[in-house]
Amino acid sequence: MNQKLINDVCRLTGATSVTQGKVLQSLWSGYGDIVRVFLSGAGLGSLVLKRIRAKAMGQHPRGWNTDVGHQRKLKSYQVEIHWYQEWSALCSPACRVPRCYGVLDYPDEYIIVLEDLDASGFDQRKTALNLAEVHACLRWLAHFHARFLNQNPQQLWPVGTYWHLATRPDELAAMAPGELKDAAVRLDQVLNNAQYQTLVHGDAKVANFCFRDDVPAVAAVDFQYVGGGCGMKDVAYLLGSCLDESECQRYESSLLDVYFSTLTQSVAQLNVAVDSVALEHEWRRLFPMAWADFHRFILGWMPEHKKNNAYSECITRRALQDLAVY
Repeated sequence: MNQKLINDVCRLTGATSVTQGKVLQSLWSGYGDIVRVFLSGAGLGSLVLKRIRAKAMGQHPRGWNTDVGHQRKLKSYQVEIHWYQEWSALCSPACRVPRCYGVLDYPDEYIIVLEDLDASGFDQRKTALNLAEVHACLRWLAHFHARFLNQNPQQLWPVGTYWHLATRPDELAAMAPGELKDAAVRLDQVLNNAQYQTLVHGDAKVANFCFRDDVPAVAAVDFQYVGGGCGMKDVAYLLGSCLDESECQRYESSLLDVYFSTLTQSVAQLNVAVDSVALEHEWRRLFPMAWADFHRFILGWMPEHKKNNAYSECITRRALQDLAVY
């Protein structure tokens, strides 16, 4: 850490000294890293710095090194910065996110100064989830979606999720010809034109949730693709990230019940001016279409991915059948 960074972190937090700890992870495609730092004299022991190399041209692990991808990635970090500066404080404890202490703008990088969720008790990371843990993530999403229903995603992505069709022309072109490729634009239109819109996390996979040992609650990180959309995009993506195809098939109905029960309760608690019955009816119908929309991306990006399984093919067929009469 250089002295200017140390001084700036001290200014933001009231610390008297700052020392660098370990690098927690590198950012995708080499755009920076996430590092823990330790503080003295600030009333808190540690923070996490997300360091973004603003001028980096990353090396994609699968070879998608295009200017389209580079510009999408740079915008994603600007979106995340604005999310933490202007939106994140609106989240309730029911959709917990790290506190942002500030954003540092240097000539060659941006640094987002964030609460250390490990130090706040959310120190567990998972690669697979039991049903109770899936329920906790679904409840987080439901509270998040209820909180931001009908909000205009100013300075976020107009349409959230990292696989949004308009930002993925290369992957669409790479798809093999077929009914799903032909329906890609229509699927996108139906989801974007849903009556009920909210903010979606946009990358709600297991790796972006932080768990506690003692409380059935979670916190979420990584808001590069937060933006407008139908909440089913997050739900479909989450379930595909933490369950195998047999579990998806077996638990789909009960897991959607958990999500919508929480969504209805949260909408009522927040006194959001929406018809919860109509909201649930519309979004349940859009769940297969949200799944098919992500399946479209995967088939272009990495056709051999394990998510391209029998359940995804089945639910995509359901979506295409519904689309014909939507």
